[in-house]
Amino acid sequence: MQGSIRHLYVHLPFCSSRCGYCDFVTVVGRSGEHGRYVDALLRELERERGVLAPELDSVYLGGGTPTLTGAAALERLLAALPPAREVTVEANPETVTPELSRLLQRNGVDRVSIGAQSFHMHLLDVLERRARPDDVRRAVHALRDVGIDNISLDLIYGIPGQEPAHLARDLAEALALEPEHVSAYELEAKRGTRFTHAHGAELLRQAESMETYFEHVVETLTAEGYRWYETANFCRVPGHADGRDLRARHNLGYWLGQDYLGIGVGAVSTIENRRRRNAPSLARYVAALERGEAPPREVEELTSDIRATERLMLGLRLDEPLPLGELAGALDMQELERLTGQGLAVREGETLALTQRGRFLGGGVTARLLA
Repeated sequence: MQGSIRHLYVHLPFCSSRCGYCDFVTVVGRSGEHGRYVDALLRELERERGVLAPELDSVYLGGGTPTLTGAAALERLLAALPPAREVTVEANPETVTPELSRLLQRNGVDRVSIGAQSFHMHLLDVLERRARPDDVRRAVHALRDVGIDNISLDLIYGIPGQEPAHLARDLAEALALEPEHVSAYELEAKRGTRFTHAHGAELLRQAESMETYFEHVVETLTAEGYRWYETANFCRVPGHADGRDLRARHNLGYWLGQDYLGIGVGAVSTIENRRRRNAPSLARYVAALERGEAPPREVEELTSDIRATERLMLGLRLDEPLPLGELAGALDMQELERLTGQGLAVREGETLALTQRGRFLGGGVTARLLA
């Protein structure tokens, strides 16, 4: 029996170094283990292939730094993945060469997400990033040269030492490269990390400026013809060039509450009201699959209340009204009336949306809406 899941996430954990603010499942170095890890990935994919639909909407290779994976192992992986309407690979700028660009292009990758973060050297140093601003520019040009015409740039704001002028310059530098998509994220430094120990006082100062930064990002990018389609994500509007819908198809699946399969160490899947999370141990992951077993994982049952709450929280991040249907029971109706009166939310018939001001306040408004 053929499955119905149309989104596939593949986790490649290898990094050249670990950034202080990062809390993803990553391993540093281990270049000798890339081929063995890809073997394990392909074994897991074969075990789970039955849940996938005949045609996928998206495949997304995330990390870690997927483009740090050895060329032979990466090409073998890409060649074995099922075809999809969108195939995205995350890349650190310093790893993108003409050779890597050709490898991606000939193996069906049509979208690349580049972790630029900032175009200021001192801010990149604070983030412990190895890439320099010129690496970002070279990466974009290398990908354009082989015909990859859907490029996303990631930016971070609220970095210790950042001032409004730095953010304005980062946005200008990113726009000069004419990306099809921009993701602009508020820096989230997890408590207890070495990053928060090193920059705690400055992070508190930056927190007071986050709303101003956020509004500046939205105003700048929308003025330049980008659609603010999700809280932190912007794309060229249809018709800007060739009429394509340039929203990130894979992430859109998450925000719309669609099921997805995740493979790899630490990867998460949501399948038929269950959330599965592979254990974060690289050694245990590889060993289990080499024995012909499923990787060790935790399983969480997703009740209808949990699914409705998550659907509201994620769906209200989007710029399109959210159809309520069975979700209405998860709403605090008195709070909805108050928020509507304050101009922060709009309910029309069986749909709900946040106003622009409500979107700027984001999670705080959504939290008040939940019953």
